[in-house]
Amino acid sequence: MEKRWLNHYPPEVPAEIDGARSTSLVQFLEASFHQFAERPAFECLGQSLTYGELDARSRQVAAWLQARGLGRGAAVALMMPNTLAYPVWVAALLRAGCTVVNVNPLFTPRELEYQLQDSGAVALVILEAFVPTFQKVQGRTAVRHVVTVSAGAPGSASVLPEAIPFERVLAEGQSLSFTPVPVSPEDVAFLQYTGGTTGVVKGAMLLHRNLLASLAQTEAWLRPALRKRPDQPLTFVCVLPLYHIYALNNCALLGMRLGALNILLPNPRDLAGIIQTLAGRPLHVLPAVNTFFNALLHHPELGRLDLSQLLIANTGGEAAQRAVAEKWFALTGVPLIESYGLTETSPGVASNPVTAPEFSGGIGMPLPSTEVALRDDEGRDVALHEPGEICIRGPQVMAGYWNRPEETVRVMTADGFLKSGDIGVMDERGFLRIVDRKKDMILVSGFNVYPNEVEGVVAAHPGVLEVAAVGVPDERSGEAVKLFVVKKDAALTEEQLQAFCREQLTGYKRPKLIEFRAELPKSNVGKILRRELRAPAG
Repeated sequence: MEKRWLNHYPPEVPAEIDGARSTSLVQFLEASFHQFAERPAFECLGQSLTYGELDARSRQVAAWLQARGLGRGAAVALMMPNTLAYPVWVAALLRAGCTVVNVNPLFTPRELEYQLQDSGAVALVILEAFVPTFQKVQGRTAVRHVVTVSAGAPGSASVLPEAIPFERVLAEGQSLSFTPVPVSPEDVAFLQYTGGTTGVVKGAMLLHRNLLASLAQTEAWLRPALRKRPDQPLTFVCVLPLYHIYALNNCALLGMRLGALNILLPNPRDLAGIIQTLAGRPLHVLPAVNTFFNALLHHPELGRLDLSQLLIANTGGEAAQRAVAEKWFALTGVPLIESYGLTETSPGVASNPVTAPEFSGGIGMPLPSTEVALRDDEGRDVALHEPGEICIRGPQVMAGYWNRPEETVRVMTADGFLKSGDIGVMDERGFLRIVDRKKDMILVSGFNVYPNEVEGVVAAHPGVLEVAAVGVPDERSGEAVKLFVVKKDAALTEEQLQAFCREQLTGYKRPKLIEFRAELPKSNVGKILRRELRAPAG
């Protein structure tokens, strides 16, 4: 395969990454802890941790895990927003040889129960505020140990009698010795849940070597911008949730690799609070989604931010809008760099160069050590400028889906490419542009929403006969969920259905619009035609 994109790489970006720097994420983390011991690593809500403190605390937690018999291969779920506890637990679990299972803290009981059962998680670290959700499903999971993290004063009373406060874990860990665990590049570091291309929620097995490769690719790609401050510590703004693979890689891990300070922001919707936290401080790296940049640009207090030293503003998870990118560049002189990735690729696949000031409207070029092929339904490569499914091969591609070999086979080709489900075109320079989705996925503020899941929930309402969920354009979130419903009960109201969805679906999956119809369009075999429902009327 001709890697035509390599001829258009910025001079500083290598064609291939060096995969030999670390054998595992543990080795990488411990090198950063040692090299940057005195530097601040993470800050959240006015409190901070240095790299040395992160080293000590994660070692204490890892010792506590070992004392509890939680070692190599044990799945431990983390269910909290961005807090100082998050990086401590991630580092501790990896050091103990455990597998990290990231959980969206806003999940409903139904969603949480599924993920805990599927992953086989034997322990859960949870923000106290979300304990009531867990209590509703606790007896139907394998969770034996619960650690609560307080958002308020340390040591506040636990709301779950058998739970152990995080502060007690640290205290107990101080008197315990930690025995380093041999961790292999082939060990599963994260079970990262996604709907993939089929909408069946499943855990992507991301190995230590997958994350290390993705990290090296990201760093190499950003090198032309990072070299502008070669010796001075950087400040990352982490407004993305760490339970999402984009933030995990582009904020937490990349920041630690570079010895940066990561400012963790727990609530991405609180723009006034975010601006107050960041006001007057030099900011260097800002990964976010298009909707965040758009909201920031329209905020009346945007001028309080010091963007004069900004090096990188990158966006992924959803398509960047030209108007937002052009306005951002006019304000900061720094391009809004659109990238493309998947949970299954840890997450990076392609990106626009950080040296390109003009908005391309596409997703850029494949990253170093990454092959991209565009293929038709028969698996044949398509010609340049012809649409085909984006297929990816590289060291960042997952090992497969947890306990779902048939789903793994469905997305992997015989020659080792991952089928993305996105339809793209490639030009003669190797630049990619997405033109359609093979899957009916809906992108709400960078989060994937799968119609099958939403429809399955709504169809369980006794007043619903048939339902279809589609994505519709939304100015604030990019896309929003719209339901088309055929009633079984003529008295069913929109309010009743919305209340039902609030109980069963986390916020971004809930319908913004509901339209009742007498019937839904179907194919000759009776399949509901979502594409017709998405088409504008007239």
